[in-house]
Amino acid sequence: MKTKLLIITALFCGFSAFSQEKINLYPNGVPNSKPSSVIESGAERGLIKGITNPTLEYIKPEKPNGSAIIVIAGGGYGVIVYNGEGLNTAKSLSEKGISAFVLKYRLPSDEIMPDKKIGPLQDVQQSIKYLRENADKYGIDKNKIGVMGFSAGGHLASTAATHFEKSYIENIQNTNLRPDFQILVYPVITMQDALTHGGSRDALIGKNPLQEDKDLFSNELQVKANTPMTWLTHAADDKVVDVDNSVQYFEQLRKNKVEVEMHIFPKGDHGFIFRQKGWMTPLFDWMERNKII
Repeated sequence: MKTKLLIITALFCGFSAFSQEKINLYPNGVPNSKPSSVIESGAERGLIKGITNPTLEYIKPEKPNGSAIIVIAGGGYGVIVYNGEGLNTAKSLSEKGISAFVLKYRLPSDEIMPDKKIGPLQDVQQSIKYLRENADKYGIDKNKIGVMGFSAGGHLASTAATHFEKSYIENIQNTNLRPDFQILVYPVITMQDALTHGGSRDALIGKNPLQEDKDLFSNELQVKANTPMTWLTHAADDKVVDVDNSVQYFEQLRKNKVEVEMHIFPKGDHGFIFRQKGWMTPLFDWMERNKII
């Protein structure tokens, strides 16, 4: 993913003007954590790592339409492309009236957590829980809360959309942790040997993972009839995350009769959102047709 990171390193300044609030996801203490010397870094470049205190950053639309999206930037589970894929996307969503919340999630690390495999998922589940329980505060519909993930963030978003029946966080009110929809952009989906993005898999489940972990976090294997409706986009010539990640996921969603729409660009490679204007137009059309906006 080096090419994509180089492209966006110096871009997208001045996002603080759009931010309305930074939400501490765990005011009473971060679960699945342990003392460490890890220090968060990279905010000045918009490429953040070393996160130990997960947050949501709220980008408020001028005229909220009731829908909300948790934006999950990628970075191979080794860094978060926070400004380019996160804040920049959130700004575009807010211009359509969508309440956007950019997630700064913990990257899997044995240094900061006892079980690195579930740390990122815990942060997404906590985000969904927080928004459902505080929907009135933000003027959002509890039934229009979705996740949007890019690259490894797409793996995390699809994990939230296929693993919601088990709560990995404290959930006293038994709040529904199922996203109402998922939007996946050049996503990593599988952890299987032949197709996975190696760096993402190594970071999440280790360099020599058990087959049961490869299966559990291969989200194409976790699709059920109650998986939320899905919008997918990818470039056919993606040399970082093979387009078959999206194709296989699409097939499993279709076979399980989950509403799914997919847009494949013939060219664009990985990170095409930084080069391809108008890529969100079919997404907004899909959201309108499905009464999300």
